Amino acid sequence: MLKVVIVLLLIAVVISLFTGLVFLIRDGGRTNRVVNSLAVRVGLSLTLLVLILVALWHGDLSMNPTPYH
Repeated sequence: MLKVVIVLLLIAVVISLFTGLVFLIRDGGRTNRVVNSLAVRVGLSLTLLVLILVALWHGDLSMNPTPYH
């Protein structure tokens, strides 16, 4: 379940990135929609980072060990 949430947040970040690009092309930077899209993307990225760090701290996620141990 946790991995599904992480993938969904990553997809939301990519969607926000492309909507910001569309707003930049369409508006030419005259409106605040690009800035709002950036704020959403930063918020989603911070949420994703905190979720991953908390999951690592609780042991729900684990780092892959190197194959040469």
